Amino acid sequence: MEHHADLIVIGAGQSGLATAALAPRHGFARTLVLDAAEQTGGSWPRYYDSLTLFSPARYSSLPGMRFPGDGDSYPTRDEVVDYLRAYARRLDADIRTSTTVTSVLPRDGAWAVRTQDGVEFTACAVVAASGAFRGPYTPDVPGSEEFAGQSLHAADYRSPEPFTGRRVVVVGGGNSAVQIAAELGTVTVTTLASRRPISWMKQCPLGRDVHWWFKHTRFDIAPLSRLLEKMRVAVLDDGHYRTALDAHSVERREMFSRLTADGVVWADGAKEPADAVIWATGYRLTYPYLNDSGALDADGRPRHRGGIATVPGLGFVGIEFQRSFSSNTLRGVGRDAAHVLSRLSRSR
Repeated sequence: MEHHADLIVIGAGQSGLATAALAPRHGFARTLVLDAAEQTGGSWPRYYDSLTLFSPARYSSLPGMRFPGDGDSYPTRDEVVDYLRAYARRLDADIRTSTTVTSVLPRDGAWAVRTQDGVEFTACAVVAASGAFRGPYTPDVPGSEEFAGQSLHAADYRSPEPFTGRRVVVVGGGNSAVQIAAELGTVTVTTLASRRPISWMKQCPLGRDVHWWFKHTRFDIAPLSRLLEKMRVAVLDDGHYRTALDAHSVERREMFSRLTADGVVWADGAKEPADAVIWATGYRLTYPYLNDSGALDADGRPRHRGGIATVPGLGFVGIEFQRSFSSNTLRGVGRDAAHVLSRLSRSR
């Protein structure tokens, strides 16, 4: 079994696959992709059943392979999974699933990558492409330990049916929170809790999908678009979700101040029973295999600039706002991968 490669990519989701696809163009002849999951596709197979992309198919492709079907349609979760797995099958790379990486350490001018089963691989360059959706974030809210109902992150939510007839509070103000609350409203009493009112963005301003505008104004790739990282999240909607929330009487309320054994206490002091709380509160970057590599700060966040780590021979792909607004999206991750690979190739 070959244990040396020119490049090792950790993660076989959209970021890792795009990186592996572009690696030969940058002089990496032997690329090894390692992923802990049983199949390729990253986090996509684990998302909730009704998830659809916010970008049309024509703006949702990885490098070298067009997303199939109607370019104006919005692909479903399963269509994205099928696309990513078909993409993986086309790659000239050694992809090994069910392989958990436990450590990545510098050694003699290269990198030693060790897996859970004790196998060690070496490479002159490593790209960490697995961290964006590995760490579901749940805020620390007073009373969490008292709450006797069901508490789960959106990462563990699949469909509304198990919540039928139960009172549910969905926490969050982004696309996922709105989508989940809208479909839960069809089967149960649902409240949407967020720190600020929902900010809505039209899906098709002036008759064009917003991603058309992003492309033709070059906003998608403008470095200044990274400033949006600090701004409020806007929910893309063609009117469907707003209508669904209203139709099913899903009330939006200011974030509750605490949990109780049987519900929540709202900011105005009112108490309300709740059987379940679903936290659509995002993710935190996590790279446990890099803990001793020198590439993370004291809080476990990657030290990098545009995906180039502060330690030689290591890069990151798949970080939100890594270089632009479209970083960590199907349409944009290839640009970041090309940038990182170019820099890693020059440093060999």
